[in-house]
Amino acid sequence: MRSDRLIAIMLLLQTRGQLPAAELAGRLEVSVRTIMRDVEALSAAGVPVYTVRGPLGGVALVPGYRTDVTGLTAEESRALLVMLTGPARAGLGLGLGDAIGSALRKLVAALPDQQRPGAELASRRILIDPVRWRGSAQPGECLEVLQEASFNGRRVKLRYRRGRDGSVRTYTLDPYGLVSKAGVWYLAADHRGEPHLFRADRILAATLLDSPARLRDGVELAGVWADLRREIENFPGQFPATVRVRREILGRFLLLHESDLAEPPPAEGDDSDHVDLRLRFRAPAAAQMLLAFGTDVTVIDPPELRERLASVATAIAASYTVPRSC
Repeated sequence: MRSDRLIAIMLLLQTRGQLPAAELAGRLEVSVRTIMRDVEALSAAGVPVYTVRGPLGGVALVPGYRTDVTGLTAEESRALLVMLTGPARAGLGLGLGDAIGSALRKLVAALPDQQRPGAELASRRILIDPVRWRGSAQPGECLEVLQEASFNGRRVKLRYRRGRDGSVRTYTLDPYGLVSKAGVWYLAADHRGEPHLFRADRILAATLLDSPARLRDGVELAGVWADLRREIENFPGQFPATVRVRREILGRFLLLHESDLAEPPPAEGDDSDHVDLRLRFRAPAAAQMLLAFGTDVTVIDPPELRERLASVATAIAASYTVPRSC
């Protein structure tokens, strides 16, 4: 877009000083004629840009003129390029990928020569993928509705499948905003004046309402999220368990159950074939996921959980029994 290019020209001239029109054209991948038309447009808009003729000439800004864009240090430019490239940008899921890509191009074009190689190298050598292994599908259009409701201060109506019992409920919510936690999007919102979290990939339908959100005075998203996160992490009555994991599959086990650890795993260096881990579950039923690891994971304690899993395993085995023919 031309507006993007005009801003990029101003940033380049601001950071680099006078530049030949041919160099500007090469950096922005357009013709010299296009650059000269852009310079005329900037001048007509009141930007103090001028051209100098001759072999040492080029395009420049009046000394002392600066745009409102704050300069970046080398560390800041590397950090932005790492965070806004590859899967990290694609994984946002907010429909902002094109805008972020455009901003990234402007940033790279405006970096001083001594910063550009390091920043570009960082973006090639580090990738941030926010999506968990075997993560659930992204919520798609519903997330766009939630984003619009959050940005514009509007109420939203949801059809939502609860994780506790799988039932489908309808909620009218006052949203504070969206939070991405380990690649999963959540809506933090008040329901009947009380704060709740709604996992975006459990939303079956979302409708933007005309009425403004009824938010509590002085309450912001960061505060709501901190309170809700603390409530989840300190959920009373958590169910403890000790499991013995075969060391060969420890990495795969932690990918799925690291958030269930009650204490850090033992330090490396032990040559034993198994590792004992302390876990905590919200309820005994949640521990049934351990059966997916078969004999690679064994529950040591408590006895009631061992009995529960043994009963479930027996029922599963019975369902696969082939009846004998007479």
